[in-house]
Amino acid sequence: MADISGYPGLRHLRGAPTVHVRHVRNGKVVHEGTGLSFWFRPRTAVLSEIPVDDRELPMLFHARTKDFQDVTVQLTVTYRFTDPDTAAARIDFSIDPDEGDWRGDPLNQVAGLLTESTQQHALQLLTKTTLETALIDGVETVKQTVTAGMAGDPRFEETGLRVIDVRVVAIRPDADMEKALQTTVREKVQQDADKATYERRAMAVERERSISENELQNQIELARREEQLVVQRGANALKTAQDNANAARIAHDAKAEGIRKLAEAEAAGEAARLDAYRDLPEKVLFGLAAQEFAKNVPDISSITITPDVVTSLVNKLTS
Repeated sequence: MADISGYPGLRHLRGAPTVHVRHVRNGKVVHEGTGLSFWFRPRTAVLSEIPVDDRELPMLFHARTKDFQDVTVQLTVTYRFTDPDTAAARIDFSIDPDEGDWRGDPLNQVAGLLTESTQQHALQLLTKTTLETALIDGVETVKQTVTAGMAGDPRFEETGLRVIDVRVVAIRPDADMEKALQTTVREKVQQDADKATYERRAMAVERERSISENELQNQIELARREEQLVVQRGANALKTAQDNANAARIAHDAKAEGIRKLAEAEAAGEAARLDAYRDLPEKVLFGLAAQEFAKNVPDISSITITPDVVTSLVNKLTS
């Protein structure tokens, strides 16, 4: 607010950088602008003070959704007077020349205009929106709808007013519905948690089954390889036995062949010897026989010769 100092017959006004002051005297504008400081006569001066800084207007109102559910909308509108002259002509911003206070309540009038326009656009949107959609996407949707609607409202331009920003803080259902929704959400969250727990357990069981199957497959593979090893060892043993048998048979055949050839050689030698003896005289044969007999006869410590033997032997020698 402006700072007004009183003197006899005169007043001094000192404005602020965020306040637009308008001084009219006899229907003519004498002073106008922000941050002004001037003298004036209270009897002839008409003063107006329009704030030009950003102002915030919080709102809280109820609405009904498409499915007949009550919701509470909480938002804040930021506005500014961009044309103070137009605002001063449409809204009473006059101040007391002695005290510097507004004679009326212009900001309340502006707040009513903003609230009416905001609620109109928000209600038009929410009546076509279900409760679930309003709670999920309503904050951003209401903000966009209200901002666009107020930007195109000619009443704001006619009063020198411009909406800077709309911030939707919350859209909430009534207490009973909110409690019911919270219960539903809690149940859903609990179900999701239980589902996750079951899935985790099922995954653990599946992993254990997979591990058991892998172990079983490993055991089967190991048994199959052991079987192959046993078969291979048997085949190797059989081959070794066959090789040994073949070698023994070959050795036996070679030995038998050697013996046969030796026997044949001995037989041939004996036959040759007999052939050599065949043409010898009888006396020579007897001599050879006696010689052979002497080689094979055992040791004789004593011998008895009868007259018959001597007579026969002498006869043979003499003959």
